[in-house]
Amino acid sequence: MPFTPLHMGPGILIKALLQGGFSLMVFGWAQIVMDIQPLVAMVTGQGKLHGFTHTYAGATLLAAFCAVTGKYLSQWGLAVLSNGSQSGINIRWRVAFPSAFIGTYSHVLLDSTVHADIEPLAPFSQTNELLGLVSVDTLHEFCVYSGLTGALLYFAVAYMLGRTGRGGFPLR
Repeated sequence: MPFTPLHMGPGILIKALLQGGFSLMVFGWAQIVMDIQPLVAMVTGQGKLHGFTHTYAGATLLAAFCAVTGKYLSQWGLAVLSNGSQSGINIRWRVAFPSAFIGTYSHVLLDSTVHADIEPLAPFSQTNELLGLVSVDTLHEFCVYSGLTGALLYFAVAYMLGRTGRGGFPLR
């Protein structure tokens, strides 16, 4: 699923379940970074569409990069979006790293089910045991429905906590 917001669906559900223990922005940044290599392959016509970045080895390296860069980019972006009123937002490292790793690993997992050129365990194995596990339509439905479920759950929890005077949760 190159360059699709559908990967965000499961991330929204994870955010609803983990609330402040998960950064949806770092997760989203990881989705973007994962698909830079396929973009280069499509633009240049060179290389494999889903190469090293779509292996767990590549995803591990990208997750570390995304955690560090995503933490700071997300804090800056949240401050800009809130016109500086949330300039003191700090995404903790213990949130940034798991969010980035969940982002990159889930990306490989989801794409492995529908893209024949992915070798998720390379360089140790060139097989993809997950290919064909679900259809493209089923995968897209899962992503959409998990996102809708997550959004409803997230805002229901925020609404209930708001009614009890405990405040809501920022979407970081």
